Amino acid sequence: MISMKKILVLILFLGIMRLVCFSAIPEEADPIIHFSRSKGTVYTLLEQITKKTGLFFIYDSRIINNGHMASVPRGDYSLRQAICLITGDKRLNVRVVGNHILVTLPVEEKQKSEAIENEKVHSHIIVLQGFVTNKANGTPIDAGTVSVKGQSIGTITNTSGEFRLVLPDSLRTSQIIFSHLGYEPQTFDVSLLAGRQCTIGLNEKIISIQEVVIRIVNPIHLLKEMLEHRKDNYASRPVYLTSFYREGVERRNHFVSLSEGVFKVFKTSINHSSDLDQAKLLKMRVITNPSEKDTLMAKMKAGIDASLKLDIMKDIPDFMNMDVFGDNNYDYASSGLTVVDGRLVNIVSFEQKPLSFEPLYKGMLYIDSENDALLRADFEINPKYVARSTEMFVEKKSHYLNITPLKVNYTVSYRSYNGCHYISHVRGDLYFKIKKRHAWFGSFPLHTWFEMVTCKVDNHQPVTKFTHDEVLPRRTIFADTNFVYDDAFWDDFNFIPAEEKLTEALSKIQLKIEETGF
Repeated sequence: MISMKKILVLILFLGIMRLVCFSAIPEEADPIIHFSRSKGTVYTLLEQITKKTGLFFIYDSRIINNGHMASVPRGDYSLRQAICLITGDKRLNVRVVGNHILVTLPVEEKQKSEAIENEKVHSHIIVLQGFVTNKANGTPIDAGTVSVKGQSIGTITNTSGEFRLVLPDSLRTSQIIFSHLGYEPQTFDVSLLAGRQCTIGLNEKIISIQEVVIRIVNPIHLLKEMLEHRKDNYASRPVYLTSFYREGVERRNHFVSLSEGVFKVFKTSINHSSDLDQAKLLKMRVITNPSEKDTLMAKMKAGIDASLKLDIMKDIPDFMNMDVFGDNNYDYASSGLTVVDGRLVNIVSFEQKPLSFEPLYKGMLYIDSENDALLRADFEINPKYVARSTEMFVEKKSHYLNITPLKVNYTVSYRSYNGCHYISHVRGDLYFKIKKRHAWFGSFPLHTWFEMVTCKVDNHQPVTKFTHDEVLPRRTIFADTNFVYDDAFWDDFNFIPAEEKLTEALSKIQLKIEETGF
């Protein structure tokens, strides 16, 4: 049993801690926050402050440990006092800016000011980086959109929710929008995010059940309206897209190789097939895992060509073919409403009919409820028949191997810029089982993936096709492309940070690249 003496010492310690933390900080403007006796992680306790005040936090995750356990005794506290008690850090500087609480170290403010001046003089760029999470439970948000309000510049988060966005100094007064399917978007000033690693929490968007019940929607009608307004919603003339591309291989859940490139894409109008789109390679790097010494002699039909062909509003797939809706192989259903990038959308789900046994698709389409633009599509080869689709994906393989597809899924999204929708992000994930022929044992899983994200849209200058010498063959084995690694460039581009499981291998290879001077 805890003695009364120890309890008194504890109370005295907490009282001293409050005085030490804040005796020199004016509190007149602080809201008073009442806490019942509370215990939990730093993240959950700070979330209580948000619920009580309506203010959202901005802080560097390297300063505050979200997973650390903390407790707050029952009582009334100023904003600064509460944050200090929760984090256990008496050095913190707390400032309310608009509807945000900015938490920094005092020394950081000075360093940031000096860094900004140096940045203006030397690099003229601003680097924003951090993580986007579900505000309710802290889980990472994959493929979240991070974009500059009113601009054609942006990026997406990786599977760990991590983002990195590099901006010119001229956009220092701009705002950044964080959004994702089913979440309420959040907007922040660039000046609040620059120079620190931030964790941005998004609230799930709740759609009233009453809205869904009273809104009777015919899914076929939605699809026909979407296609009829296709030329109104998408680019009617060619544009240049600056795009980041990535493809990789995992074997037995271990990283094997990663190839990344920056392309300038000549994108034809909505009236032309994506077969006429061109890709010009600007920069590239290839990273391999030295521990994976043996290689798999198989080449997959994916990559650059697939990324360009997944612009499904240009190349209409069979599950969106309006001419055969009444006689095709799919059943359609209206699956309610949600939010994509702050827009209310209708969800249309589709699946191949029960009497069709070939490997077709199933998935969901997200259609803007106001302008009928397709904003996102998630679809996959029907899991029932995916094992029959080997010839669709395997172009060449070693004669002693059997390759069986286990899962094949795709994501395609579009983003509006100046009233026109452009392809924003495509990703394909292909999972296979590899087995040596005539062997009882020895099978292993193989995961290949590719993705392309649009970082900038340029339609303000004459847009012409690339010359023959500039064009990168779309069906080339990208990892075999000759290139010169540019270390300085990769530090200043809006690439998608590598997934957490690749970080160690990437850092080792990066150090080797720097040591050799390639």
